[in-house]
Amino acid sequence: MSKVGVFGANGRMGRALVQVCQEQRLTLGAATVRAGSNWLGLDAGEVAACGKLNVPLQATSAEALAKADVWVDFTMPEPMLEHLALAVAAKKAMVIGVTGLTDAQYQELQQASLQIPIVWAPNMSVGVNLLLHLVQTAAKVMGQTADIEIIEAHHRYKKDAPSGTAMAIGASIAKTLGRDLADCAVYGREGMTGEREHKTIGFATVRGGDIIGDHTALFADLGERLEITHKASSRTTFAQGAIRAAMWLQNKQPGLYSMQQVLGLTDLN
Repeated sequence: MSKVGVFGANGRMGRALVQVCQEQRLTLGAATVRAGSNWLGLDAGEVAACGKLNVPLQATSAEALAKADVWVDFTMPEPMLEHLALAVAAKKAMVIGVTGLTDAQYQELQQASLQIPIVWAPNMSVGVNLLLHLVQTAAKVMGQTADIEIIEAHHRYKKDAPSGTAMAIGASIAKTLGRDLADCAVYGREGMTGEREHKTIGFATVRGGDIIGDHTALFADLGERLEITHKASSRTTFAQGAIRAAMWLQNKQPGLYSMQQVLGLTDLN
């Protein structure tokens, strides 16, 4: 059984990942935080409120990476790329749930996957990845006549918008309809916008409170509308999916894998 390592183990997702490792009786090989952090030396299990694990939080380094077989990263794009470089050098598999990547950053991710196995997904939950298939079916049936809007809501601390999951939903729908999301996406509306252009895919973003993550794909036609919604009530669902991906990566060849592949959803459509 692979030993799991967690980057950013003091963060909200980092703590959830440590908790899931403990619940599933997996071995937490190492847990890291940034150099100079006030969290250094504290026990990862105690920080995650799941009991002492005798795994002290340590600074991210090549020495730390050697203590685990597969590493999970939900930090931010810039530190994630630093972690990725260390993982490539150490030949360690990675599960990455970092969103808000630029095209150049995503290209770096792709290049790294030529050397190590990586699962990257804007959302690790089972429900969201099933939603990505359901919206394809809806687009095939209603996409030529319905107006399509994507509404997402997250907590006040989220830094990127629209969310990576919302963008993935839009990309899934656009691909099904033979459209280029870069050309048809509309991000918010204000003032005299004129009538809605049918082939656009709209995005609406809500930020507030402690909302974990809500996503709705709306297909609005004349006389009826279909709404496909996923609501996350706990970060545990993302952590569970990420740990599932980490176990799935055992013995995998270098490559860039998706949660669709992890969950066996690639043949549903």
